[in-house]
Amino acid sequence: MAETFSVTLLLSDMAATLALGRVLSGELQRGDFVGLIGPLGAGKTTLARGLIQAAQHSREPEQVISPTFTLVQSYDTAALTITHFDLYRIEQQRDIIELGFDDALDLGPVLVEWPDRLGNQIPQDRLDVDLMITDLWRHARLTGHGEWAARLRALDAGGALGEHVGD
Repeated sequence: MAETFSVTLLLSDMAATLALGRVLSGELQRGDFVGLIGPLGAGKTTLARGLIQAAQHSREPEQVISPTFTLVQSYDTAALTITHFDLYRIEQQRDIIELGFDDALDLGPVLVEWPDRLGNQIPQDRLDVDLMITDLWRHARLTGHGEWAARLRALDAGGALGEHVGD
């Protein structure tokens, strides 16, 4: 069984969600899979926005919108192409193949909202970011699976992730 490592962070506001995305952008490599999990309005697209805009290293970052209706949107950076999928409206796994999921992993990292729609196609090596809303706070539970476990542990040990829930 693949190693896992989890940490739960406090996200006090939208700026904290964007900041988490910026931190994660520095860790992305070709073939990385980041699953964005959470209910509607939890901040999945906001996190993706922070991540993509930071990776673009631009003074005027490209507008990042939810690909809910287009299902997939690609963003070029100097080093990689980041592909952002929103699988909320996907009903059949075969539809995912038509979206170019496998090809996107060859080009760079992929961000996937509603990754549960992938079923058994979800990679074993991945980072899951589960965004949760309570009455008072927003939290992000980051879980690294496989090689992402060590990468997330190192990132957390360096203090880059921010305030843990319970700190």
